[in-house]
Amino acid sequence: MAADADHGADLAKRWCASCHVVSADQGQASADVPAFAAIARKSDFTPEKVAFFLLDPHPKMPSFPLSRLEAADIAAYIGSLRK
Repeated sequence: MAADADHGADLAKRWCASCHVVSADQGQASADVPAFAAIARKSDFTPEKVAFFLLDPHPKMPSFPLSRLEAADIAAYIGSLRK
C-alpha cells in the first residue's frame, strides 16, 4: 500500500505543528527545530529514513504512538515539500 501524503499532512498539522513549521500557511513554531520543507531539502533525505526516525524518535521529540503507515504518510508528506 502506497503512503498517503494528504493523510500525512493532516497528521503533521495535528501532531507536529506545535514544534515544526509543517506547511506554508503556518505562522510560527519552535525556533530550534527544522521546518518540514527544510527537512525535505536535505541532500540525504529519503522518506524511508524519515519514517524510521519517526518510529524511533530522537530523545528531544515527544513520543507519538504512530503506526508504520502513519509514519510513512508523514514522511511522504515531507517528501512532497521537496523543491
